[in-house]
Amino acid sequence: MNRPFFIALDFDEHAKRHRFLKSFAAETLDVKIGMELFYREGLSVVHELKEAGYRLFLDLKLHDIPNTVGRTMRALAELDVDVVNVHAAGGKAMMEAALEGLDAGTRAGKQRPKLIAVTQLTSTDSRMLAEELLIDKAMDEVVVRYAQLAQESGLDGVVCSAHEVPLIRAACSDRFLTVTPGIRRQVDQVGDQVRVVTPGEAKALGSWAIVVGRSITAAADPLAVYREMNQDWKGATEH
Repeated sequence: MNRPFFIALDFDEHAKRHRFLKSFAAETLDVKIGMELFYREGLSVVHELKEAGYRLFLDLKLHDIPNTVGRTMRALAELDVDVVNVHAAGGKAMMEAALEGLDAGTRAGKQRPKLIAVTQLTSTDSRMLAEELLIDKAMDEVVVRYAQLAQESGLDGVVCSAHEVPLIRAACSDRFLTVTPGIRRQVDQVGDQVRVVTPGEAKALGSWAIVVGRSITAAADPLAVYREMNQDWKGATEH
């Protein structure tokens, strides 16, 4: 899988999503289904998008006891999506169970979905880490340790801020995948995300994949913004 550019399909109505994707008929898209869309439309939206040929990141961020996560991943493997994820904060036993379930649920002849772990959400800052989550380590240290735990558990990569990618690559390897949300253009509002970069900056920092939502989905001309951001992503210099 080459470097994906996932568009987060965070729409509250099927008709809006359908109109949005129709305007991209000439493009080969990578898309992300998050909790909002999955809980509203269920398995039908996954089947619909896979049948239409989209490369799909199912972003449900599983975080529960190992047995529950393992059994859930076994069921999700049957959907034939391309990327799934868990929260690294669930620990090694949970991440290992997730991988075991995913392996067991992948049909013969099919490639297992890539499994990645969320380190810290891009809405989390150092103050929240210390004052609300009671984690007394620096953000970089926490993120790198979570990435190392994910790698030790056999996972393919992590979700992180692009700012942390060089540290993760140094601590894990260049082959360990880094999926980075919090991507904005220079002219965009950052919203509720605090650790943000442009697509070009993410590429230069070494991100394997980026996730873009409102910058495109809320734009007056989504296709034009996508093409602008995709050119920035593809045209940036490798780190």
